[in-house]
Amino acid sequence: MKFLLLIYTDDTLLEALPAGAFDQMMHGCITHADELKAQGTLLESQQLEHGSTARTVRVRDGKTQVVDGPFAETKEILGGYNLIEADSLDEAVKIAQEFPWIGTGSIEVRPVRDFEAVRRRVGA
Repeated sequence: MKFLLLIYTDDTLLEALPAGAFDQMMHGCITHADELKAQGTLLESQQLEHGSTARTVRVRDGKTQVVDGPFAETKEILGGYNLIEADSLDEAVKIAQEFPWIGTGSIEVRPVRDFEAVRRRVGA
């Protein structure tokens, strides 16, 4: 079963880290991700640019709106993701707990829907 680990970070907590701590965390994260990939658990991962570079697009009453930044007003912003393979939600949560970002934000663990099943259901 596939799970998406959405990694949210809090700039305030990241900025409070001692000098070099971020790079040390990043090194540990990449090393751990490489291990998970070698095991076949990690399918894909990417780091996102800062939320201030994002644009949110929506249409309301027929008018398109484009606003700067992420959609939600929150201290934590989406910083990246890991797509993993796990036997259960509990196992996916355990894997998420191994990443250092849980100390400077949070990791949302969400099952990935079988999109091919949806495609078949709607006849697309």
